[in-house]
Amino acid sequence: MPKASIIVPAYNVAGTIRETLQSLLAQSFSDLEIVVVDDGSTDRTVSVVRSFGDPRIRLVQQPNRGLAGARNTGINHARGDYIGFCDSDDLWRAGKLAAHVAHLDRNPQVGLSFSGSELIDTESKGLGLAQRPRLRGISAADVFLYNPVGNGSSPVMRRAALAAISFRPAHEPLRDWYFDERFRQSEDIECWLRLALTTDWVIEGVPGLLTRYRVVTGGLSAGTARQYASWEALVDKLSPLAPDFFARHAPAARAYQHRYLARRAVSSSDGEEALRRIRAAWSSSPRALLRTPVKSATTTVAALVLGALGPDVLSVFARAAGRRLA
Repeated sequence: MPKASIIVPAYNVAGTIRETLQSLLAQSFSDLEIVVVDDGSTDRTVSVVRSFGDPRIRLVQQPNRGLAGARNTGINHARGDYIGFCDSDDLWRAGKLAAHVAHLDRNPQVGLSFSGSELIDTESKGLGLAQRPRLRGISAADVFLYNPVGNGSSPVMRRAALAAISFRPAHEPLRDWYFDERFRQSEDIECWLRLALTTDWVIEGVPGLLTRYRVVTGGLSAGTARQYASWEALVDKLSPLAPDFFARHAPAARAYQHRYLARRAVSSSDGEEALRRIRAAWSSSPRALLRTPVKSATTTVAALVLGALGPDVLSVFARAAGRRLA
């Protein structure tokens, strides 16, 4: 029985999954299995996975259930005590799993171990940007407001922590859910927040940019309305669990969510959407935005310049300011 399992959801990712699997097979901690869940792919994803011929890779196939459904299937097939997640276009540094295993071994109270992430482009080149979250003293409010875990390829979780948040909907005859499959977006933050709100498991990070998180810039703003609706559905679902918590923190979290989506719209040169989101952010909680004044100011100015003068002028402004917006 391997000590650690890595779940790789895969849907029509023939172009990226080879590099992802190579990075996982190169882990310095070798007592592992890689559970690839093919989520109804119609391209060459399955043949690419099978071409490895490595006994550490286990392929599970299912009709399409979405990212949350693929992760749930992978968890239910995993045999390790520690379960990590890596999306099929992201990469892990060679020492990532070893760092998380050591962290979890030393700290039995930690249920979710995460790391910082380096952002890479479609060619796997660094963008000069990184997610560098706080690693210790993570509260439920931190998860809700800032999501220090960062992305779905960052965490390695203890099986017992996943068991503590498992549930089975009445219509589900086959297996438990850990991620809520009704969410096609925000399913990861919903899971982390549910863990923080309903259990005593600690969420804690390890040093280093151990995840290489791929950012595809084209069309980033196209799904912002859908993404925001999913985030609000998360709030609606979890609010009954802790109504006082959400009454206290939702306005600030909503402001940060709008600001994040504004930055995504700026990156896609969608001035109209950027303006809409940054206005909504300031309407939600000016006090929250003023807690991080640099990020709020740069996002606001970028949205205003892009909306009024267009992407070419914004590029000149960004170079003059010495900043690269993401």
